[in-house]
Amino acid sequence: MKLTKLVAALPDEKSFSSARPYFNHAVEFKSIFSAAERAKMLEQVGFNVFFFPSEMITGCDLLSDSGTTTMTNEQWAALHLGDEAYGSNKGYFLLKEQIKATFGEKFFNEHTANLQNAFIFHQGRACENALFSVLGKLGPGLIIPSNGHFDTTHANIEANKIAALNLFSHELKDEDSNSHFKGNMDIVRFKELLKTRHKNIPVAFLTLTNNTGGGQPVSMENIKEVSKISKSYDVPLFFDACRFVENAWFIQQYEPGYKSKSIKAIIREMFSYVDGFTISFKKDGLVNMGGGLFLKNDGLFVKKYPKIPDALTNYQIVKEGHPSYGGLSGRSIMTLAAGLKIVTREEYITHRINQVLDFGNIMKKKGIPVLTPIGGHAVYLDVNRFFSDTLMKAEDFGGIGLTALLLAAYGHRACELGYFAFGQYDKLNGKEILPEVNFVRFAIPRLRYEKQDLDSTAEAVKILYEQREKIPKAKVVYGRELPLRHFKARFEMK
Repeated sequence: MKLTKLVAALPDEKSFSSARPYFNHAVEFKSIFSAAERAKMLEQVGFNVFFFPSEMITGCDLLSDSGTTTMTNEQWAALHLGDEAYGSNKGYFLLKEQIKATFGEKFFNEHTANLQNAFIFHQGRACENALFSVLGKLGPGLIIPSNGHFDTTHANIEANKIAALNLFSHELKDEDSNSHFKGNMDIVRFKELLKTRHKNIPVAFLTLTNNTGGGQPVSMENIKEVSKISKSYDVPLFFDACRFVENAWFIQQYEPGYKSKSIKAIIREMFSYVDGFTISFKKDGLVNMGGGLFLKNDGLFVKKYPKIPDALTNYQIVKEGHPSYGGLSGRSIMTLAAGLKIVTREEYITHRINQVLDFGNIMKKKGIPVLTPIGGHAVYLDVNRFFSDTLMKAEDFGGIGLTALLLAAYGHRACELGYFAFGQYDKLNGKEILPEVNFVRFAIPRLRYEKQDLDSTAEAVKILYEQREKIPKAKVVYGRELPLRHFKARFEMK
């Protein structure tokens, strides 16, 4: 019997647990710290996990998936080829071609074009501020709706005197819903808003995937419909495209008609429906630093606001540097150009999503209340359900106490993204204004952790869930009334 026939008769390798599509090239050993030492440090930093020294984290650091990715051999090699010229460095032209190949030809004009439509920044929030600061000058009473603005996006919008509005899908708040696209925008509410306020909406946004809304993806159907409705009211549509590849994977897997299409083809279709996008390349760019703002050269946004591209160029030069490097070193641009090639590889993104799914399913099997279906880049613990049978109240900020105890006792760092992070304090009435969502997020950096690491995190959370009545309440001692307060606040544990 020929070997090929024998192999064909055996179970396919995809039918059981297969090996990772990569292998480790380098390792870093952790420092050793005790639970007592971590607890003491947390007390010193006011129980704010953002201020906790990362070198003391002996478990998984799941605070963020932003910029904490492990880069590949190709990226490290590209870094050494970085051209640090002030104007028109080599990497700029490589990045231009990769942007066009990934997102579409219309998102990066030729170098000699009079209209600049591609703007590089050192990270995503910088390009957001550039866009919203220019839009804010259009006049008072502006609104920017989204399926879910993330914290710094929301802050950048409101810092420029524009109202940020979240139109979460109704499935997101339905515990019994099995929808794979809970990140969609609520079409009904979007239509109602446009009917009465379209003249006050300079641009609408869709966040891919919906980070505030549990890391949930947006369907192609929703993208098409939001685009069609927006254009019918002469409102340009943008993506917050930080996790565009992960979103494309969910469309491929769960939306009818896309199973046989490649990730690259799905991405190109997604971006054909928008007039521009902002992006932090620290997510699906696979890099430690970088961001961008890209306008479709014949899109509605450029036609409606022909003077804005030049205003953005001026902003970029003043704040970041020449448009051909935009606040990034030449070596960082080279790693980005390489990263955008790698991130759309089917074997990479399939393993990436499945690692998150596996972690989420383990949490679920242990009885921990998490948002399901599991999203693309993180597992979101439902704080309200976690504490539903305890005396924990909304203003006790149980998510803060949970993340503090998890870090102190077991060395795993997660992030509260709920009543404290997204809430506001009404000083006049002395009350908290609570958001629609209340999560603790376990964000998984790309290519960094293995199953054993994440299993350990799930086991630690299970222990705390079984003793949830002992988790302390958080008292805010500084920063309750501040914007972006979760980055700055200090707490005491009651």
